[in-house]
Amino acid sequence: MANLLGCGIPAMAQMSAPPRSTLQAGQLGVVINDDDPLSVELGAYYVKARGVPAKNVAHVRIPDQPRKLDAGQFAALKQSIDEQLGADIQAVVMVWTAPYAVECNSITAAYTLGFNAEQCAKPCGPGKDSAYFNSTAARPSAAGVRLSMLLPAETLEQGKALVDRGILSSFRMPAASAYFLITSDAARSSRAPFFPQAMVLPKKKLAIKVLRTDSLENANDIVLYQTGLAKVPKLETLRFVPGALADHLTSFGGDLLGTNQMSSLRWLEAGATASYGTVSEPCNYWQKFPNGTVLLASYLNGATAIEAYWKSVKWPSQGLFIGEPLAAPYRN
Repeated sequence: MANLLGCGIPAMAQMSAPPRSTLQAGQLGVVINDDDPLSVELGAYYVKARGVPAKNVAHVRIPDQPRKLDAGQFAALKQSIDEQLGADIQAVVMVWTAPYAVECNSITAAYTLGFNAEQCAKPCGPGKDSAYFNSTAARPSAAGVRLSMLLPAETLEQGKALVDRGILSSFRMPAASAYFLITSDAARSSRAPFFPQAMVLPKKKLAIKVLRTDSLENANDIVLYQTGLAKVPKLETLRFVPGALADHLTSFGGDLLGTNQMSSLRWLEAGATASYGTVSEPCNYWQKFPNGTVLLASYLNGATAIEAYWKSVKWPSQGLFIGEPLAAPYRN
């Protein structure tokens, strides 16, 4: 990964203001690939578990589950989805593992912001600002966007467990810790200046911990974990609370089925409820990855996982948002 930091990094990202409302199941569209049996089964489970209205469910056909679509294929897919959903839908969740990319864009960014061909001409160049970055809008449509997230799973059992974690997150506020790791990999620690200060927030039952280490081991109270490594060790020793967010700054975390670096799927398998990763070489611009302060502030202010993650990324064209979108451990 090239060491290409953006210039003019402020000392601290602006904290997001509390949202006036939080995304609800009635505002969520669920997209099911009828050519993917796992998508059909998990989609049905999700719709029932979350109480999503039938009118909010869109059915599409994507044969063979390709990892990547070209711009033309995606345009047809997006048109099919949008034709089936009402104008009141604020966000969509696509219930499948693949496809997850549109050329060099992630499928979630291409859906929400439109396909960014300029980024594909220079994947390692600067990106385009997201209107939703650190937004205080009461709902995504007020910022001119419809959010999107992938709900991936390699087995039905894994998918159901992920959905259940999202639902459980809203029942009570956990006593938990948010971990921000500054690793020995300097290139992958480019967002460390945006980590919040270590502190305890008693009203939120939260400890914020900023550590200089390459790994976290035997922690059992994780609600947020951000680090920077190509592969994160010791995940099997960790326990995440329902609704936990976790991601690592590296080139290809969003290449979910790739093998060159650790896939963001490993976070979900370890017990996280949502994650993020890039599908093509972004170079380590901090703007292309979740800003720790914005992400944590948004989540603590009651945002859902999909809202908090989207608010935290300034240049998301290459970034894939995955997980259970309505998880919200601090909603109440």
